[in-house]
Amino acid sequence: MKQDPLQIGALLEPGIRSMGYELVGVEYQGGTRGGGLLRVYIDSEHGISAEDCQKVSYQVSGVLDVEDPIPGHYTLEISSPGLDRLLFRAQDFERFAGQLVRVRMRVPVDGQRKFKGRLKAIQDGIVLIEQDDAEVGLPLEQIEQARLVPEF
Repeated sequence: MKQDPLQIGALLEPGIRSMGYELVGVEYQGGTRGGGLLRVYIDSEHGISAEDCQKVSYQVSGVLDVEDPIPGHYTLEISSPGLDRLLFRAQDFERFAGQLVRVRMRVPVDGQRKFKGRLKAIQDGIVLIEQDDAEVGLPLEQIEQARLVPEF
Protein backbone atom coordinates (compact mmCIF):
# COMPACT_ATOMS: atom_id res chain seq x y z
CA MET A 1 0.00 0.00 0.00
CA LYS A 2 1.47 3.35 -1.03
CA GLN A 3 1.11 6.11 1.57
CA ASP A 4 0.42 9.66 0.41
CA PRO A 5 3.26 11.93 1.59
CA LEU A 6 1.08 15.02 0.97
CA GLN A 7 -1.56 13.79 3.42
CA ILE A 8 1.08 12.87 5.99
CA GLY A 9 2.70 16.29 5.52
CA ALA A 10 -0.66 18.03 6.05
CA LEU A 11 -1.08 16.04 9.27
CA LEU A 12 2.40 16.95 10.58
CA GLU A 13 2.82 20.53 9.37
CA PRO A 14 0.82 22.39 12.08
CA GLY A 15 2.87 20.87 14.91
CA ILE A 16 6.19 21.39 13.13
CA ARG A 17 5.29 25.00 12.31
CA SER A 18 4.23 25.64 15.94
CA MET A 19 7.74 24.60 17.00
CA GLY A 20 9.25 27.28 14.74
CA TYR A 21 10.34 25.02 11.87
CA GLU A 22 9.36 24.78 8.22
CA LEU A 23 8.15 21.44 6.88
CA VAL A 24 10.09 21.16 3.62
CA GLY A 25 8.58 17.84 2.53
CA VAL A 26 7.82 14.23 3.30
CA GLU A 27 8.96 11.04 1.55
CA TYR A 28 7.66 7.54 2.23
CA GLN A 29 9.41 4.46 0.90
CA GLY A 30 7.53 1.26 1.64
CA GLY A 31 9.54 -1.80 2.53
CA THR A 32 9.06 -5.18 0.86
CA ARG A 33 8.42 -6.83 4.23
CA GLY A 34 6.29 -4.11 5.76
CA GLY A 35 9.11 -2.02 7.25
CA GLY A 36 9.08 1.31 5.42
CA LEU A 37 10.94 4.57 5.86
CA LEU A 38 9.17 7.86 6.55
CA ARG A 39 11.55 10.76 5.97
CA VAL A 40 10.49 14.24 7.10
CA TYR A 41 12.59 17.22 5.95
CA ILE A 42 12.59 20.34 8.14
CA ASP A 43 14.35 23.70 7.93
CA SER A 44 14.61 27.00 9.77
CA GLU A 45 16.20 30.36 9.08
CA HIS A 46 19.07 29.37 11.40
CA GLY A 47 19.64 25.93 9.86
CA ILE A 48 18.97 22.55 11.46
CA SER A 49 20.97 20.80 14.16
CA ALA A 50 20.79 17.23 15.45
CA GLU A 51 19.00 18.61 18.52
CA ASP A 52 16.35 20.21 16.27
CA CYS A 53 15.79 16.87 14.55
CA GLN A 54 15.47 15.15 17.91
CA LYS A 55 12.85 17.67 19.17
CA VAL A 56 10.79 17.39 15.97
CA SER A 57 11.09 13.60 15.99
CA TYR A 58 9.58 13.45 19.47
CA GLN A 59 6.66 15.69 18.47
CA VAL A 60 6.05 13.96 15.12
CA SER A 61 6.19 10.49 16.71
CA GLY A 62 3.39 11.48 19.07
CA VAL A 63 1.17 12.68 16.22
CA LEU A 64 1.88 9.57 14.16
CA ASP A 65 1.15 7.27 17.12
CA VAL A 66 -2.24 8.92 17.68
CA GLU A 67 -3.29 9.38 14.02
CA ASP A 68 -1.68 6.13 12.73
CA PRO A 69 -1.57 7.11 9.00
CA ILE A 70 0.83 4.29 8.12
CA PRO A 71 -0.17 0.73 9.00
CA GLY A 72 2.53 -1.57 10.32
CA HIS A 73 6.15 -0.96 11.22
CA TYR A 74 8.22 1.84 9.71
CA THR A 75 11.28 3.93 10.58
CA LEU A 76 10.91 7.67 11.14
CA GLU A 77 13.78 9.90 10.04
CA ILE A 78 13.89 13.67 10.57
CA SER A 79 16.42 15.46 8.37
CA SER A 80 17.58 18.86 7.17
CA PRO A 81 17.09 19.43 3.44
CA GLY A 82 20.85 19.58 2.82
CA LEU A 83 22.69 21.32 -0.01
CA ASP A 84 21.05 19.05 -2.60
CA ARG A 85 17.62 19.98 -1.27
CA LEU A 86 14.59 18.22 -2.69
CA LEU A 87 11.93 20.43 -4.26
CA PHE A 88 8.41 19.29 -3.42
CA ARG A 89 5.92 22.13 -3.98
CA ALA A 90 5.31 24.84 -6.55
CA GLN A 91 6.60 27.45 -4.09
CA ASP A 92 9.90 25.53 -3.85
CA PHE A 93 10.38 25.95 -7.60
CA GLU A 94 9.56 29.67 -7.31
CA ARG A 95 11.92 30.14 -4.36
CA PHE A 96 14.90 28.50 -6.04
CA ALA A 97 14.55 30.00 -9.53
CA GLY A 98 18.01 30.59 -10.97
CA GLN A 99 19.51 27.53 -9.28
CA LEU A 100 20.84 24.42 -11.01
CA VAL A 101 18.44 21.46 -10.65
CA ARG A 102 18.24 17.78 -11.48
CA VAL A 103 14.76 16.46 -12.32
CA ARG A 104 13.49 12.90 -12.82
CA MET A 105 10.09 12.50 -14.47
CA ARG A 106 7.52 9.73 -13.90
CA VAL A 107 6.95 9.51 -17.65
CA PRO A 108 9.27 10.67 -20.45
CA VAL A 109 9.01 14.18 -21.88
CA ASP A 110 10.20 14.23 -25.49
CA GLY A 111 11.67 10.76 -24.90
CA GLN A 112 13.67 11.85 -21.85
CA ARG A 113 13.08 11.14 -18.12
CA LYS A 114 16.13 12.85 -16.58
CA PHE A 115 16.90 16.54 -16.91
CA LYS A 116 19.60 18.82 -15.52
CA GLY A 117 19.53 22.53 -16.04
CA ARG A 118 18.97 26.01 -14.66
CA LEU A 119 15.56 26.46 -13.02
CA LYS A 120 13.86 29.40 -14.74
CA ALA A 121 10.34 29.55 -13.29
CA ILE A 122 7.08 27.74 -12.74
CA GLN A 123 4.07 28.89 -14.75
CA ASP A 124 0.61 27.31 -14.70
CA GLY A 125 1.95 24.06 -13.24
CA ILE A 126 4.83 23.80 -15.72
CA VAL A 127 8.40 23.89 -14.39
CA LEU A 128 10.66 25.67 -16.87
CA ILE A 129 14.34 24.78 -16.96
CA GLU A 130 17.10 25.76 -19.35
CA GLN A 131 18.99 22.69 -20.52
CA ASP A 132 21.60 22.77 -23.29
CA ASP A 133 20.61 26.33 -24.33
CA ALA A 134 16.95 25.31 -24.77
CA GLU A 135 13.98 25.88 -22.48
CA VAL A 136 12.15 22.73 -21.43
CA GLY A 137 8.69 22.65 -19.82
CA LEU A 138 8.06 19.87 -17.31
CA PRO A 139 4.59 19.30 -15.81
CA LEU A 140 4.90 19.60 -12.02
CA GLU A 141 2.47 16.73 -11.38
CA GLN A 142 4.64 14.40 -13.49
CA ILE A 143 7.87 15.14 -11.59
CA GLU A 144 9.00 12.09 -9.65
CA GLN A 145 11.90 13.88 -7.95
CA ALA A 146 13.58 17.26 -8.25
CA ARG A 147 16.58 18.47 -6.30
CA LEU A 148 19.05 21.31 -6.26
CA VAL A 149 22.56 20.67 -7.56
CA PRO A 150 25.11 22.37 -5.29
CA GLU A 151 27.43 24.78 -7.09
CA PHE A 152 30.78 25.62 -5.57
